[in-house]
Amino acid sequence: MLEFKYDTQLLIEGENLDEDEIRDYFAENFKGDCLLAVGDEELIKIHFHTNEPWKVLEYCSTLGEIYDIVVEDMDRQARGLKG
Repeated sequence: MLEFKYDTQLLIEGENLDEDEIRDYFAENFKGDCLLAVGDEELIKIHFHTNEPWKVLEYCSTLGEIYDIVVEDMDRQARGLKG
């Protein structure tokens, strides 16, 4: 069993986005690992493993428009099941 079950990925499109501020917010407010927040002031790609992907989506939606959202159950994938 994985400690963090959901691989959460999305894009945030907005204005004045700051990778460092986003990474800091994740570190202070979410339990998870494998955080990747890369991009520029108008587009950030997020990749994060967590058990509460809805919190990630909720926060990211406050920063701008979110799209290309993928939430995958890695435990299910590890068992060889589609989902």
